[in-house]
This record gives sequence, structure tokens and C-alpha cells, in this order.
Amino acid sequence: MKTGPSFPIPTTALLVPSPGSPFTLSPVLIQNLRPNELLVEIKYSGLCHTDFLLRLGALPNVTYPSIPGHEGAGTILAIGPAVQNRSLATGDNVLLSFTSCNQCHHCGEKAPSTKCKLMPPLNLSCARHDGTTAYKTEDGATSVSGHFFGQSSFAQIAVVNELSVVPIKDMTEDEMAVWAPMGCGYQTGAGTVMEVLKPKRGDVVVIFGMGGVGFAALMAAALMLEVGTVIAVDLVEEKLRMAKEMGARWVINGRETPDVVGEIMKITGGKGVDFAVDTTGVGKVVQDMVQCLGQGGTAASVGAPPPGVKVEVDAGVFFAMSKRWVGVVEGEVWPVEFIPRLIQAYKEGKFPVDKISKVYPVGDIEKAIADTESGKVRAVEADDVVLDTKLTCR
Repeated sequence: MKTGPSFPIPTTALLVPSPGSPFTLSPVLIQNLRPNELLVEIKYSGLCHTDFLLRLGALPNVTYPSIPGHEGAGTILAIGPAVQNRSLATGDNVLLSFTSCNQCHHCGEKAPSTKCKLMPPLNLSCARHDGTTAYKTEDGATSVSGHFFGQSSFAQIAVVNELSVVPIKDMTEDEMAVWAPMGCGYQTGAGTVMEVLKPKRGDVVVIFGMGGVGFAALMAAALMLEVGTVIAVDLVEEKLRMAKEMGARWVINGRETPDVVGEIMKITGGKGVDFAVDTTGVGKVVQDMVQCLGQGGTAASVGAPPPGVKVEVDAGVFFAMSKRWVGVVEGEVWPVEFIPRLIQAYKEGKFPVDKISKVYPVGDIEKAIADTESGKVRAVEADDVVLDTKLTCR
């Protein structure tokens, strides 16, 4: 760095002190910056299901206390000397996404989220690849796990792996609040539809679970690809109303419909669907997704199921009807190329994610979680929570 920052750097982070404990705003120290890393002042961060998994202790190989967050948006404060993108400069605004090894041939083919062998440890272990962390507690006595998805964006200042950085230099702070979830949730939903399934206008697509990922998938199918028949399935009537507004031709309330698969078959004249997406990871829903496929249909699981979930598949029927079932991580996209496409679609009115998010102060994270779980967030037309991370620890 031309004029390197002086370490340690004090900042504030939203910690998980131990598995199952509440999020806690705490002062921490940044001890160092590697040559391939950047310091980013986080202005906003999306709140994703995977952050809940870290909080619950459901991710292997994570030590606590730890800093979650993997949908960051902010401004570059410092750049390590080995960062390869020479167009980056301090003061640039960026979105943050997952990281990868950038060395294997799969990364060379721009397919890290699915095939890079280091994808899980680099993103889910809350540590650098060598097991170290840049963070310590305020007294310097205890290491704090960070580097979640290469960023740990639940911090005012984050140490970010260069491969997590998606430059959007003309982005305003108001746009950061809307676009922060592009780095995971939105690209996962849209990428699954656009880059993996690739439905055509005459196809039938069903989406199970209308949260942020589900709505992104819906927008991609109905508004961006202009698929004629999109079916949305959820338990909350308000979200189904929103789905209709955003292009779903049919909606199904799973709480009020005893036989969801039967209803889908009725809608499709007994043929089943061409493509199905599950964003929930719930075993019964995954089962419905697989069973509603028609001839040559493909199902995509994008919601992480809990350990031990089993789904029954009639192998003979699956074979005879040429069905497919795939798991999709992060939409199988290259974020630095795909996210700008989503932003352009947003500007054209084809990816209106501003209608499905709500901003909470970082100190209100427990309220945000409670509102999400109770449905209050959805009642005010917000299905993705974005945290304003500019508050100081009080």
C-alpha cells in the first residue's frame, strides 16, 4: 500500500459470542491486512439465512466469537499491494460477494461456486485459508473469527479478500441499501434461473419460498426472461400478493392447500412443470418440488436443508421421464460479471428489489430477525433485511 494504515485499527462488529447466543455489538481490533486484501468501510449489509446458521453453530469448523455477514456494501479505505485489480482505488464504492481460490481450473472457467474445492472452507470457516484471522477483541487477548465469505460484513470496517470485491463505482449510499443483497441472495435466485435452468418463454416454472432468493428467481423468470407461466408457492398471503404483482401467473398458499403437487398438476393440465426451484430447504417442500416435475423437467435446490433430510425419488420414473435434480450454490455465477447485469436490469425496471427489502439499524438486528420470523417484515412489503452498519457501539 502506498500509505498503509496503522495497526491495530479499532472498529465495531456484530459478533456471535458463542453458538446459539444473540448477536452482540462489540468493539474489536483489526490486527493486520494481507497483500491480497482490502479494508472496506461497510455501509450496509444484507442479512442472510447462512448468517443464522453461523449464529446457531450449524457450520462446521467455526470458532467463536465470530463475525458473520456476507452481503456487504461499502467504500474502499485501503488496498493491499498484491491486489490484482489495478483499477480499484480508495474511495471506490463496492459490493461484496463470495470468494474462491482463483487458482484451480474451475475458477479459471469462472465456476468457483460449484466446483472450486476450496469454496466451502474459504467461505464458511470464518478464517483465512491458512486458518488465521485479522481480528481480536478490544483488549487484544482473544482472536475473533472473521473472513466469512471473504468479508464478514457485520463490521464497520471489514478485511476483505480481493476476490469478494465487485466494483460499482457510481453507486450511491441509497443504492447500497437496496443492492447489498446482490452479493448472495439476489444473485443466487436470479443466477439459478438465468444461468442454470435457462427457461424459455413457453416453459412453466414453479418457485417454492418467496423470500429474497425466491423473489429474485421470480423476477428473473417473469420480468427478465419473460417466461409466460410462473407459479409462486408460499405460506404467507401477503407475499403471494406481491408475487402476483411481480409477474407470477399463479400463486399457491401452501398453508391452505393440502395437496400442493396436485394443485400444480391441475394448473398445468396434468403435465407438470418444466423447471422448479426450492429456496426453503424444507424436506416436504423439496419432495413437492421433485414430484411436480413434468417430462424432461429440472428441479434446483438452492435452500440449504438441515442435516439428515431425506427425499424419496422413484428412480424408474425419474429415468423414464428424463427428470433432473441439481443443487445450486450462489447461482453458479461469476459475481463481478453477473451482479452488474442485475443492476442494469434493476435500472430498467426488470429487477425491482427495492420493493422487497427493509433497512434496520444494526442495533435492531434481533428485532429484524423477529419481524422476519413473525411475518411483520413481509407485511410492509419487505422480504430481505438490510442492516445499516454505520452505528457505533453504545
